[in-house]
Amino acid sequence: MNSMIQMDSEVEESNADFGFFDLYHRNSFKEPARTTWINGWKIEYMAIAQPETIHNTPVVIVGGAFQNFNSYKYCVEQLLSAGPIILIDLPSMGANQQITNRDTGVSAGTLELPDLACMLGEWLDVENLSKVSVMGMSLGSVVASSLAHQRPELIDRMILMGVMQKTRKSWRMLLEESLHLMNEQRMDEFGQAVILYLVNHAKIDQTRMSPTAKRLFFRQMAEFTATEQDRYEINCSRLLRLTDVPIPQCKVLVACGQYDSFTLPHENANFALQCPNMEFAMIANADHVPQLQRRKETMSLFATFLQGQPIQNVEGIIPMTRAQLLTLERRGEERIAVQKPMTVLTHRHSDLQLPTHIVDLNFFGVLLEFTSGLAEKAAQYPRDLALHLEDEEGQFKIECLIFEVNSTQVRALFKHGSFDVAERLLRYVQRQKEVMTVLESVS
Repeated sequence: MNSMIQMDSEVEESNADFGFFDLYHRNSFKEPARTTWINGWKIEYMAIAQPETIHNTPVVIVGGAFQNFNSYKYCVEQLLSAGPIILIDLPSMGANQQITNRDTGVSAGTLELPDLACMLGEWLDVENLSKVSVMGMSLGSVVASSLAHQRPELIDRMILMGVMQKTRKSWRMLLEESLHLMNEQRMDEFGQAVILYLVNHAKIDQTRMSPTAKRLFFRQMAEFTATEQDRYEINCSRLLRLTDVPIPQCKVLVACGQYDSFTLPHENANFALQCPNMEFAMIANADHVPQLQRRKETMSLFATFLQGQPIQNVEGIIPMTRAQLLTLERRGEERIAVQKPMTVLTHRHSDLQLPTHIVDLNFFGVLLEFTSGLAEKAAQYPRDLALHLEDEEGQFKIECLIFEVNSTQVRALFKHGSFDVAERLLRYVQRQKEVMTVLESVS
């Protein structure tokens, strides 16, 4: 990227003595984003500071695919104690709506995550920011790690939350399914599915995700414009093509929610174990979005780390040593047997029925046993079969994604495209646990 760089940044005269940064005030997030153009690509950002910490190392926040700057409004107030904050949206990420290059018309989909990291490094050069700390969350963690690999001289400290080096098959299947739903314009199901994949409903009583936050999150997804749908497809495709996340050599904090079911705690831990200079902590009673569920604890952890202070005594987190990470449990939810294991799979577009036997299940998936030949039959319809279950209210069904097949058994993920069905399945699983506990106590 060696062609002329055009900049369009406006800083109010009242902030002149802050230089590059704007003075933070209660209406900062109502101000329009500042922009820099690099080779026809638009970079949007906010750069804010408080007088007390203006001279500290700036903290660059690279968010996930859909957080806009307002998502960090209340997070930033705590982090400003560590230093100036830069919120940045690269093309097609966050609230940056650019999906084609202004000069060439090339799709933003051609930019892989390492390309975005390269663009971020060039932007730091343009703005004369020679040393920064970087915080990457979810998809942003890949950009942050790639930047640390490409330009280690720029990085002081790094925070990664919701990171894994290799993507697992079940994770890729869920992303692919969300794309199928969106492309089929089943937008209500799409919106609910994305939230049910990101938010661990099996632990909703511990994470205490507010119904209002869930509803707003759903509305944002279900009402995606055509451009937002394009950006979702671009970002999902980037992740699905991802084969490896580079390991940062700088001082790094790897963090995750205790009940993260999207990027699992043991996946975050495995990444951390490969970092030569790392600290690791789980945010207690949170899942993939701790900044929504445990904002005070999460930001306190981040600010403490950024200021070079020990994180062990931060309230509401679970710090872990390397030795503890090596023994971290891989399975999130136990699998349980059910009272009435005989049931059926039905096809959503035909009258096909496949009798089956539930070996075990949990909120996220099921292991099924078939008579000879039927497992292979089920494998022909990897995303079109629904499992029928029965509870006190009667029968209900939940669609499945076939994950693994052998001669007589099929392992499937539950698709979770409905809040109502998810709540009902939670009650069903809990009831099965209670019955099995009673049976075990009398046997």
